[in-house]
Amino acid sequence: MTKVFHQDEYPLQDETYNIIGIAMEVHRILGKGLLEIVYKDAIEYELKIRGIPYKREKEYAIEYKDTILPHRFYADFLIYDEIIVEIKSKAGIIEEHYAQVTNYLGIAKLEVGLIINFHEKSLQYKRIINK
Repeated sequence: MTKVFHQDEYPLQDETYNIIGIAMEVHRILGKGLLEIVYKDAIEYELKIRGIPYKREKEYAIEYKDTILPHRFYADFLIYDEIIVEIKSKAGIIEEHYAQVTNYLGIAKLEVGLIINFHEKSLQYKRIINK
């Protein structure tokens, strides 16, 4: 039985479902353990052919007090102008990955992020909600 979450508990359900579906197709075709850049290229290809709006390596400035710091962060993807997606090809999703996406969401002032890991036999993904 599938649990359905209300939009206020679990925002952007349809959009995250689409992104995860794309990642599953990429994983099914390419398999596990390639370099992250290969998966990013395949994800970008799928987003383009499906007409899904995205920005790759989206740059965000980091504001500190009354200044913008000289270093930026670059999210792997910003999809639908609302979802930060980080692509991994590592042995498991670890706390550092959660912290990274949570920080990115805070800086970008966004609510939803995805960590997608292609390293394992089955695709791994985690949704992060920043409320």
